[in-house]
Amino acid sequence: MPLSLHPVVGPPPSHPLPHSPTGRRRRGAALAAACVSVSLLLTACAAPSQTVSVPAPESFTEGLEAPWSIAFHGEVALVSERDSARVLEIADDGTAREVAVVDGVSARGEGGLLGLAVHEDQLFTYVTAADENRVERREIRGEPGDLSLGEPTTVIDGIPAAGNHNGGRIAVGPDGMLYVTTGDAGDRDAAQDLDALAGKILRLTPEGGVPADNPFGGSPVYSYGHRNPQGIAWDAEGAMYASEFGQDTWDELNVIEPGGNYGWPEVEGIAGDDDYIDPVQQWAPDSASPSGIAVTGSDIVIANLRGERLRVVPLDDLSRSTEQYVGEFGRLRDIVVGEGGTFWMLTNNTDGRGNPAQGDDRILRLGRD
Repeated sequence: MPLSLHPVVGPPPSHPLPHSPTGRRRRGAALAAACVSVSLLLTACAAPSQTVSVPAPESFTEGLEAPWSIAFHGEVALVSERDSARVLEIADDGTAREVAVVDGVSARGEGGLLGLAVHEDQLFTYVTAADENRVERREIRGEPGDLSLGEPTTVIDGIPAAGNHNGGRIAVGPDGMLYVTTGDAGDRDAAQDLDALAGKILRLTPEGGVPADNPFGGSPVYSYGHRNPQGIAWDAEGAMYASEFGQDTWDELNVIEPGGNYGWPEVEGIAGDDDYIDPVQQWAPDSASPSGIAVTGSDIVIANLRGERLRVVPLDDLSRSTEQYVGEFGRLRDIVVGEGGTFWMLTNNTDGRGNPAQGDDRILRLGRD
């Protein structure tokens, strides 16, 4: 099954709360039941996949240093670098220009300048500081080729930080709300504590307020029981998906429901326990470690770090997947759909865990057919 290059056309629908995709949950439950019935053969629970051959993408931008996230301001791509705390503007010819260095970043381990999101000429950044993670917003000023950023305003702070498990993905949903993924920051039990911000997906207004229709009154928590989610995206019907790093056994693809408990640290992967929502797919970490994700008109596409591959999950069968570019470009941190439907993939081989090739790190572009 080839990679679909037909993204959703037109603006996303508006939903006060993304709906619960009941049919897809039933397919996930069926997969969970099958896995429980063969619990002595755990490898049989991994999602079926096959490697397919597709054209090589274009190496569009090279020489990036531990890049983490891509977001678009109109047709202009902005990229974050984790350790340097730089925000870069990518020109039409692929040249990278420094827009700003974000103050207050304390890069250590997996922390630093992580996720980016753009909404109404504001750039949102997920920042690991000395003693916390926080989300800030800044006005984007100027014209393409000469962009700059205004002064920061804190959207949310006090998110626990550590050398690993910082989460860090931010995105504006089809409902206009800001979604933030947070890791457990090494405190496993915090993921089940509704009073803690760690191990959660948070939902806020772009100004940082708590929406009145959040599932827990007065709380930014949208879902909980997460270990280290690093990818969020929505389909055309408003269903929300998230990729998540497991510990030693299973990485996950989840369908996110308001108020849902995804089980960490009580369970990892598909458990068949009615107290928790099971993932619709799970993979061994050495073939996955999923980070950024995007949704096209027919597929979920997932960038994998340790697995060094792009995984494609069809929306009409969330229990299946195909794999592309296995080992060809090293670690893949993010994938987004740009203007005109072009895929932009971000490698992550200079982050201290990869084996950089000449030109790494880079943006790879794959045009639609």
